[in-house]
Amino acid sequence: AYQIFDSQGNESNYQKMLKDAGEADIILFGELHDNPICHWLQLELTKDIYEIKKNNLVLGAEMFEADDQIALTEYLHGKISDKTLKDEVKLWPNFKTDYKPLLDFAKANHLNFVADNIPRRYANLVYNKGLAPLDSIDPEAKKWICPLPMKYDANLKCYKEIYESAGGHGGENLPKSQAIKDATMAYFILKNWTKGKTYIHYNGSYHSNYHQGIEWYLKQENPNLKIFTIASTEQMAVDTLAKAVIGVGNYIICTPESMTKTQ
Repeated sequence: AYQIFDSQGNESNYQKMLKDAGEADIILFGELHDNPICHWLQLELTKDIYEIKKNNLVLGAEMFEADDQIALTEYLHGKISDKTLKDEVKLWPNFKTDYKPLLDFAKANHLNFVADNIPRRYANLVYNKGLAPLDSIDPEAKKWICPLPMKYDANLKCYKEIYESAGGHGGENLPKSQAIKDATMAYFILKNWTKGKTYIHYNGSYHSNYHQGIEWYLKQENPNLKIFTIASTEQMAVDTLAKAVIGVGNYIICTPESMTKTQ
């Protein structure tokens, strides 16, 4: 159903990946959003890292927006029900199958789970009008975004590829709308991480591929962080990793393109 490769494209395995992940300050687990193998391995890795770190483990995800943190925390503390969580929080369509197990693991083990993505209305604002309009939003809303002005390097591979793959649609604002997500996620990761803890962050693989995106912003603030990235890809066959994705992460999870999807 899958094969794990190291950064050089050599066949590896889960135990080696777990050992290396356990030595990191921050683990960026890059998923394919609709891939069940990615989600299963996220939960398994989280359980196993917990056995190593216990309460020195923090979880966080792209799939929860920063302005939903209060409701998310209330759920973790048993103050609101599943139904209330569904009514109050902007949940992804595949939440029940793919992200609720991670949230419930945090709840059962009294772990912090951080909603660390920018509210989508502000990412959309950047996509439509650029970064400048963020300066004039309500000061309270700025608490849910990385400090402004943010650093931005249009020459990073991740943003150049977004721009080129869109064929110019969205112009320069498209990669900027991705960068504000990366910068905000990095900001909240650092805000909730302290030395001695391990932070596992779940995000789309493109947000951390090639050690860019979120990792680039993390390293701008703290170049000494031990950051471990897991990337995900799909191929017709999984016995050999395609040359184009060698080096995309410290480890790469490769699944068949025919794998069942979760949404």
